[in-house]
Amino acid sequence: MEMVQVVFLTILMFFLIVTVHEWGHYYFAKRAGILVREFAIGFGPKLFSYKRNETQFTLRLLPFGGYARMAGEDPELVEIQVGQTVGIRITNDEVKKIYLDQLDNRKNIVRGEVQSIDLDEALTLQLDVDGDIQQYRVDPQAMMVKKGQEIQIAPKNRRFGSKTVGQRALSIFAGPVMNFILAFILFGLHIQMAGIPLDNPTYVQIGNVSAGMPASEANLKKGDIIESINGTAIGADYQKMIELTATSEGKSMEWSIRRGDETFNVTLIPRAMEGQEGGKIGITPELPTRSASIGETITHSGKTMVSTTEMIFKGFSQLISQFSMDDIGGPVRTFEVTGQIAKQGIVQLTYWTAILSLYLGIFNLFPIPALDGSRLIFLGVEWIRGKPIDPNREGMVHFVGFAMLFLLMIAVTYNDILRLING
Repeated sequence: MEMVQVVFLTILMFFLIVTVHEWGHYYFAKRAGILVREFAIGFGPKLFSYKRNETQFTLRLLPFGGYARMAGEDPELVEIQVGQTVGIRITNDEVKKIYLDQLDNRKNIVRGEVQSIDLDEALTLQLDVDGDIQQYRVDPQAMMVKKGQEIQIAPKNRRFGSKTVGQRALSIFAGPVMNFILAFILFGLHIQMAGIPLDNPTYVQIGNVSAGMPASEANLKKGDIIESINGTAIGADYQKMIELTATSEGKSMEWSIRRGDETFNVTLIPRAMEGQEGGKIGITPELPTRSASIGETITHSGKTMVSTTEMIFKGFSQLISQFSMDDIGGPVRTFEVTGQIAKQGIVQLTYWTAILSLYLGIFNLFPIPALDGSRLIFLGVEWIRGKPIDPNREGMVHFVGFAMLFLLMIAVTYNDILRLING
């Protein structure tokens, strides 16, 4: 049952941070009047799909992110040529549907050869119906039907490229901003649940206790206060506790523990852990805390945002200066770590989700092709030049960038799976 809960919480965390990001794109694109064709979480084959208003909401197989597909960002999938035979369905003197195939099986339609068509601005369609040239007005939300699929037309004023630079930039920048807002809220929620350290603490207490480790085997519990180790008083110096434990690998240690009004001694023998130096007993020490006011929550959440951002950029700089594939983790590794943190409880998972949301927002603003940062740079160049860059060139840059990111994702996922198999 615990495993099911951990898997559920892990999936929910990824769903939350990706959905919030894509919702930022979706919401501000809709506000600008852009047609958002699809709001997708994940990539690859569809697992679930439903349509609301003009947008298809889908859940896809590969949990590598998501996207809000806007009209005009990519070439339109279906085009109608002069001379092509089509069928139309008319309601209230406007063309509501344009059928491109299986015309013999369609009922209650007008069938004819296209003489002229303008689905960009005028929204008109001229057909030769049995030798009679007829002019029709096309509904701005008309559907083109081909192979059983309906695709809504996108007049010029509903396309991404028709909007101002500011509107387009806002619809792109809103994704990372929503991740920053989510991170701030989650950091605040974590502070409300975990509290903030006392100003002048006098003791260190035990936080999380790892199963199967010496502390768990000695029945130590969260909230126990560490009085002394081998006769050395600990007070509020948790670093001293860590140092004494690390230097006592394989040696017996006498710990004095206070639990409520009771004080007792336990014997612990720190063990080595793979990939870590020194002895470990399987606890997370923490200083005593108190409840935080609303003002303190806001202040501490802001400070945590700043310190975590510094930590993320420091990690990026170390990764660049000392690049190694073993230092890069993909979805598999992230799921693995998230599952381990989920076992520690909702408090730690909330903090971890805030970190990942902040990381996603920052990473997406990097000037890497296919990411939001690269698209913002193209818009900045357009604003400076006073005219857009050739869409074909920009599209090629983003396509190559996306392909490289996807290949990197496959490589790190393969590396993660090998690491799991090899233990």
